[in-house]
This record gives sequence, structure tokens and C-alpha cells, in this order.
Amino acid sequence: MNIESLFIPACVSVGLNTVSKKQLLQEMAEMAVSCGACAHTNLKTRDVVSAVMERERLGSTGVGHGVAIPHARLEGLDQVRAVFARLETPLDYESIDDRPVDLVVLLLAPANAGGDHLRALAQISRLLRKEDMRARLRSAPNAESLHLLLTEKRVAGVA
Repeated sequence: MNIESLFIPACVSVGLNTVSKKQLLQEMAEMAVSCGACAHTNLKTRDVVSAVMERERLGSTGVGHGVAIPHARLEGLDQVRAVFARLETPLDYESIDDRPVDLVVLLLAPANAGGDHLRALAQISRLLRKEDMRARLRSAPNAESLHLLLTEKRVAGVA
């Protein structure tokens, strides 16, 4: 599994406008169901929200620098998928650095995909830990540009 396979172009959003963490997770779950991240499943938005909120109760997935990576494992999924949103206005997310969040990756994995789930989480975390990548994502003009940035091939040791 590589990061390029995690993101479907339709699962990338620019300018998402929400007023609360709960609304953000609801809208991202709706996007996951409608964009194809949950294709070939019977998963509903409420299933995704419930699983993600259950994980959030363990501790915030706001990892700092304006980034959040909410994630959950769900019965019925057959592969790990990610949904990306750049928020119109940064949002309080109870992040570890207390900064508001504007870059969010919702990561969904099959219930039995422990290793794949952790590898995907690590790949996304490494990507978004880079200051220059966060800056490029924040300045990208549209969803297509965001998708290209998220999935561009990286040369080992360079990016």
C-alpha cells in the first residue's frame, strides 16, 4: 500500500466550511460515503461518524501545526482510504498544540487492517509533518491541485 492509493480524486475538498469539530467529522463522513471511499459497502454516514467519534474519545487526533488525522477502523471496508479537506476557516480541534486545524485527513481502514492502518497513518503523518508540504497544501488553488500534492511520487530521501 502506498499513499497514492489512499486518496481518490473525488475525496479531496477545498474550502470546507464548518463551525465545530462535530460538524467537521459529520461532513467528512458524508464525503467519505459519497466520494467512493466507502464504495462496495453498506456503510452509512452515521457508521463512519460513530467510529470516528469513538476514536476521538480516546484522545484528540489533532496532531499539531493545524493538522488533524481523525481515523477509525470499520467492518465492511475492504481497503484503507483517506478523505482530505482544507477548511475555509481554521477550527478549534483540541489539538496537542492548542492551534486551530485547517488541514484534515480522515483515514478509514478495514476492521482487521491493524498493520495497514498504522502504516497509512504513519505515511500521512510523515507527509503532513513537513512544513513546506503544509504550506503547499494551504496555497493550492483547487481540489485537483490538492490531490496531486497528496499523491505525487516522492523520491526516497528527497521528499
